[in-house]
Amino acid sequence: MYTLHIANKNYSSWSLRPWAVLNELGIPFTENLIPFHQAADWAAYRRIAPHGKVPCLVNGDITVWESLAIVEYLGERHAGVWPEAAKARAWARSASAEMHAGFGELRSRCSMSCGVRVRLRSVTAALRADLARIGALWNDGLNQFGGPFLAGPVFTAVDAFFAPVVFRIQTYDLQLDPTAQAYLARMLNLASMRSWYEAALLEPWRDLPHEEEIAQYGQVIQDLRAPHGAPQAP
Repeated sequence: MYTLHIANKNYSSWSLRPWAVLNELGIPFTENLIPFHQAADWAAYRRIAPHGKVPCLVNGDITVWESLAIVEYLGERHAGVWPEAAKARAWARSASAEMHAGFGELRSRCSMSCGVRVRLRSVTAALRADLARIGALWNDGLNQFGGPFLAGPVFTAVDAFFAPVVFRIQTYDLQLDPTAQAYLARMLNLASMRSWYEAALLEPWRDLPHEEEIAQYGQVIQDLRAPHGAPQAP
């Protein structure tokens, strides 16, 4: 059976992607969550993955790290990870790779934190450009392949790659066009997304670098998370 090593569900956008694929497709796996503050300067992660980060998938003597590589590995072994039709599959891979490598302004200004609601101090031109591109991508996929998911009638890896964006848009109350907003609502209602979100809210841990990054760009106006002690550095 697979073991997927992840970090805090509240913060770890990279962990969410393969986790969502495994959950939505019903692929059995064991989850091992190591909170950032327990990683001891990333030593706990280095014992799992060569680059000392998560997510990391272990299958017997095979170790796969980086979310895109993990999903591609799963795609080689399980039907449904990527769309069956060649055109939809090519589009899904391209959009996933763009998400994996791009949208730097969204990542830096809107750090993922599922359990809070944040008012940004400013929405930069670069952030508006990232949001416009996300909206255009979502509309393109939905229009080409008929929805309700980005590459057709069922959830595939490309939806998982945009799952952290869905939570970011919720957290920061970012605005998209009606078609994109409707897709976002469908994603938030998925069983896997609800499960991740509910677990994120129950986590008692706080990671100081993530909390500081959020405070740098915005003001927390609501905190829905479980009570906690002092923020913990990694």
